[in-house]
Amino acid sequence: MVESIFDLPVEKQIFYAVLGFSWTVYVWEAYLSYRQRRIYRSTTHVPQELGKIMDSETFEKSRLYQLDKSNFSFWSGLYSETEGTLILLLGGIPFLWGVAGSVTARFGFGSEYEITQSLIFLMLATLFSALTGLPWSLYNTFVIEEKHGFNQQTIGFFLKDAVKKFVVTQCILLPVTSLLLYIIKIGGDYFFIYAWLFTLAVSLVLVTIYADYIAPLFDKFTPLPEGELKTDIEAMAKSISFPLTKVYVVEGSKRSSHSNAYFYGFFKNKRIVLFDTLLEDYSPLNKGESQPEQPESNEASGESKAKPKNKKQGCNNPEILAVLGHELGHWKLGHTVKNIVISQVINYEFFPVLLPVCCSDRTLDDYLPLLSFCLTVLSRRFEFQADAFARGMGKASELYSALIKLNKDNLGFPVADWLFSMWHYSHPPLLERLRALGNVKQD
Repeated sequence: MVESIFDLPVEKQIFYAVLGFSWTVYVWEAYLSYRQRRIYRSTTHVPQELGKIMDSETFEKSRLYQLDKSNFSFWSGLYSETEGTLILLLGGIPFLWGVAGSVTARFGFGSEYEITQSLIFLMLATLFSALTGLPWSLYNTFVIEEKHGFNQQTIGFFLKDAVKKFVVTQCILLPVTSLLLYIIKIGGDYFFIYAWLFTLAVSLVLVTIYADYIAPLFDKFTPLPEGELKTDIEAMAKSISFPLTKVYVVEGSKRSSHSNAYFYGFFKNKRIVLFDTLLEDYSPLNKGESQPEQPESNEASGESKAKPKNKKQGCNNPEILAVLGHELGHWKLGHTVKNIVISQVINYEFFPVLLPVCCSDRTLDDYLPLLSFCLTVLSRRFEFQADAFARGMGKASELYSALIKLNKDNLGFPVADWLFSMWHYSHPPLLERLRALGNVKQD
């Protein structure tokens, strides 16, 4: 008779310890989310200090949006944790490994072909994850995002996109995994060093080719037209020696009215990508009632729908330059390189737990909450520094107004529980960023 966990075999002790740790992390995260939901429920009026930057209608919309997202996150997180626990307790992984072995045997491969069996196992595991996650993704997109005016997709477009993502993921994941497993197999005592170097090379290659060869499979990228904005962007990049080669606009409005901007590329080949929803004069969502709705047949063909919008969305050109000043600040201050170095050091130190992480829908940080917290603190520090860099370029006023507009467009809720904010916000809350920019003159 087993009287305590310590009477169990060592491997079972480790199993239950890991399971207990996973649920401990989940309960902690659920507690933090509960604290934030209390803020969403109780803060029903615009605080006095926000009166000049947010109207009551937008405040209420953002409150309800974030409350819906938080409730959804709770239930989806509970499901995910329960699913993972049941898979472990009921022997789901050994069962799936056996199924992969049966499939391998059907093609005439014996047990010595463990890499082939591993790839089949991985493909089945990711397929299972995709299928069980599909209802949650559908609900998030077509209930929550649709309800709050962000979704721009049809069911047909969404499903076609999901299939495409799965196929592309397998085309990348399976060859990389097969090579990684082969390196581990022949690597001897120092296999982890060779495997880490391989994953480092793969990650750098993927970062390099993603925007040019992978992202265009899902979204349309077009060069920013010649004009004042492009000229100003090129001049700003030149002023800080940023090696800009191209400026693209991505058709993000096909999916969502959320907006973003980023840069990518190594060495002397940098590109800037702007979401069309970020550009006030470019976004198709600003065409209002003059923009005809897509015919009903588009849903069957899998095309996205373009809804007429009455609100003016995005930033004007000076504000876009301020946002890019912030992004370029990350480059100039070395934040991008620092993040790459930090991530690779973490990967090296914790490489033994990376393989099971790769087969799940979690990140390494999910298993190391203290590490995640430290990275969040560092990220906030970097964001303040990038804001200060844009301010040093003389763009404080424009960044100030851009942050307010983007918060409104994305229905960000500007009031946060202090503990939830400290633990989760990789970007500082809106009020903190505005205060850090100082007193700026607004029109």
